[in-house]
Amino acid sequence: MASAWLSPYYWLQLTTTACDLEPDAHRILPPPCYIILQIINGDTNLTPPSFAPINHDLYHTSGALMEEIEALVDRHPDKLSMEMVKSRNKGYTAEITVVTYGRKRKEIDDRSKFRILLSFGQHGRELITTELAFRILSILSEEQFLPKMDQALLNSTFEELVIKVVPVENMNGRKLVEAGDLCERRNGRGVDLNRNWSVDWGKKEQDYDPYEENPGTAPFSEPEAQLMRKLSLSFRPHIWVNVHSGMEALFMPYDHKNTTPDGILSHRMRSMLEELNHLHCEDRCMVGSGGGSVGYLAHGTATDYMFDIVGVPMAFTFEIYGDGTASSKDCFKMFNPIDVTNFNRVLNSWSAAFISMFNMGAHQLDELHPKASLSKLDKLVSTDDYLNGYLMERSSRYGKKMEMLELGMQEIRTYFRLFLLSSVLLMFMFCSRISKSSRPIVLLERRNI
Repeated sequence: MASAWLSPYYWLQLTTTACDLEPDAHRILPPPCYIILQIINGDTNLTPPSFAPINHDLYHTSGALMEEIEALVDRHPDKLSMEMVKSRNKGYTAEITVVTYGRKRKEIDDRSKFRILLSFGQHGRELITTELAFRILSILSEEQFLPKMDQALLNSTFEELVIKVVPVENMNGRKLVEAGDLCERRNGRGVDLNRNWSVDWGKKEQDYDPYEENPGTAPFSEPEAQLMRKLSLSFRPHIWVNVHSGMEALFMPYDHKNTTPDGILSHRMRSMLEELNHLHCEDRCMVGSGGGSVGYLAHGTATDYMFDIVGVPMAFTFEIYGDGTASSKDCFKMFNPIDVTNFNRVLNSWSAAFISMFNMGAHQLDELHPKASLSKLDKLVSTDDYLNGYLMERSSRYGKKMEMLELGMQEIRTYFRLFLLSSVLLMFMFCSRISKSSRPIVLLERRNI
């Protein structure tokens, strides 16, 4: 018997039988050697025995994790609140949970507060990121404490913050991982959610992997990306962090090109990342633009959209762990620490990094007077974003009755543009007609004079 990998998710098993060399009076052709080819779908056991499985002594299941977070919120209603939002597209439904932290619940919607949006678990296989989300929420609610942190200073900083945390952005993909597809990064219908945003969407590099980097059929074709976009446009954060694993890095825009933005905000972002690298990463983390540092360009990412379209002054991607010695097929080990020492080290050092970032970011933007000068945050939403947000809101309010509007989003945008174009053309024709009709009168008056 021989076996080989077709992909990280299927085994190819070859079984050969002994050749039947005895003559057969009923057989016209020579006796064959039979080869049995069997593709074993990994629904029952996708992980070869030599590869690291999920360590359930360290990691929560997605269900247990959300139960723990819900219980945490229930214990601290003065600081935490939680909501679940859903979106549906062509029969595919996604749901995300958003946990909001604020010291004074009545001031959560206060636009003068310093607002931070954090997303974890955008790729299903990166379980360590969702554990970090839970750790940060536990620190914010003061059920856990960081060593060498001035609690009085933290309390004064936290008074001015409103933080929204998405603990598991890609719940459907996470469940595939828990079922055994330990290398799965995409959502429940095979789309990479970090390639489904509109900035430079769909562009393919020479090293493009159609399996890993499927961008979807259109920008925001996926309900998860639709929900995150709607959240970002309504919340208007000052800081955005998309948390991943696979390496240790602190990235700023851009992912889709080998450059960083111009201006003082770019300088402030890099300065803060370099300080975080020194304080919490022992200067071993990669710092810079995602496209210029990681070795490949990524198109249609969330962080580029947050910076360019939403206008988030400080938009980051943090990579919190990676095992470069692991086999490319040993995905759990590559993206997640498998022993308790490294597990705790990652959670402690990166939760401390986030708390430092909350404090540093607030001071950085205070120096720039964001309420007065960061007009980028208050710019008008584009026509496409307005229409998409409008349709999503109606869909969530009225349920299935509005699903056809969501499905026809592209057509509606097209008709809206045609309407604007035709209106401009009509106005031009009307003005031209008036201009032509007035010319003879002017000429006649001149002749009379």
